[in-house]
Amino acid sequence: MAIPGQLTMRQALAIPAFRKLWLAQVVSIFGDFLALYAVLSEMSFRMHASARAITLVSVSYLLPLALIGPLAGVFVDRWDPKRTMVVSDLSRAALALGLVITGAPWHIYLVFVAISAFSSFFMPARSVILPQIVPPTGLLSANAAIQQTMQMVQMASPAIAGALVGWAGPSSCYYLDSASFVFSGLMIWSMTIPARPAHANQHVNTVVRDLFSGVRYILTHPVMSFVILSISAGTFAMSAFGSLIAVFVRDVLHANSYLFGALGSLIGAGMLAGGVAVTPLARRVKEKAHLVNAGILACGIAIAAIAWIPNPVVAVLGCFGLGAGASLLIIPAMALMQGQVPAEMRGRVSSSAMSMISISQGIALLFAGNLASRFGIVAVFHGSSVLLLLISIVGTIRLRKPLEANRAQAA
Repeated sequence: MAIPGQLTMRQALAIPAFRKLWLAQVVSIFGDFLALYAVLSEMSFRMHASARAITLVSVSYLLPLALIGPLAGVFVDRWDPKRTMVVSDLSRAALALGLVITGAPWHIYLVFVAISAFSSFFMPARSVILPQIVPPTGLLSANAAIQQTMQMVQMASPAIAGALVGWAGPSSCYYLDSASFVFSGLMIWSMTIPARPAHANQHVNTVVRDLFSGVRYILTHPVMSFVILSISAGTFAMSAFGSLIAVFVRDVLHANSYLFGALGSLIGAGMLAGGVAVTPLARRVKEKAHLVNAGILACGIAIAAIAWIPNPVVAVLGCFGLGAGASLLIIPAMALMQGQVPAEMRGRVSSSAMSMISISQGIALLFAGNLASRFGIVAVFHGSSVLLLLISIVGTIRLRKPLEANRAQAA
């Protein structure tokens, strides 16, 4: 049955601890995007790096999330999550200053790998803390607030970063990124967080055993396995789409850079709209898993429409729908992981999910271009949409029994 009294975003932000966490995320995410755009600008115009070299920036960041994530989750479940987040923030603040002295692409890759290694601990720790400071009825709105903030910052950052790079040079963005991590760490340190029970097993042999327990939990839990599979597939499809959309606009739509920029903004606008709609929808939908399924279906339909009807108007509508579907997919999925996973396993499960999602995104970035060269961009879009639609169909069938069992148990 539907959870009564879902908190609105305003009510979630009225919780002092979550408001501090949200503000910390606003500032640090803004700093991250400033640094990212400054790096891309510096590599493109000062280092004259190739497209492949620039793509490796994203791969460098994804690699530790994929490889270190599962191990990081094991320790996050044992350590104090607030202290873990603060140490991660301050470490990343120091590492971000390394971008100031980079002189070659491989220097940037090393810095991004190091920053990502500490992010591998920060992200699952945030998933552990959020259900401690926000009630179950507020998790959806809390995740929506963070997701919407990320989209707004992402839309505003390129222009600000471009102005800063032109006025004060790329280093100004790197110093601001470092300062944003310090601010985030101080805000999180000032939060009052209820204590959670200490992990029962602290021995080394249980660390080795627990390393695979997050993945095992995901694969054996019918609802969670569908949720993680959906968000991984959605990430793969959106990453493949995003890496090819510029060439699609140029070679298939025969349009210019203005349309390309507009499509990117429309995906962000769609995600904002989806974030606004997700909480009211949750009051009418019996299970959050149905929202995840609706999101994956919407993403599949949007990409299919863009591929089947190569027209600028359809591309505009499809990109907005893709963004809205992504929000309907991501926000309920995060709320489900935080609300349904046992407290003592949240770090492991969230980090394992983060690893699977990072692998999906990395595969898309590495191979989408090769697949498009061999089979054509439209064929890659068709393949992505078919994958998403099949997952939606399988999810509808697979979720029927566990969701009916949950409703019977609740009754």
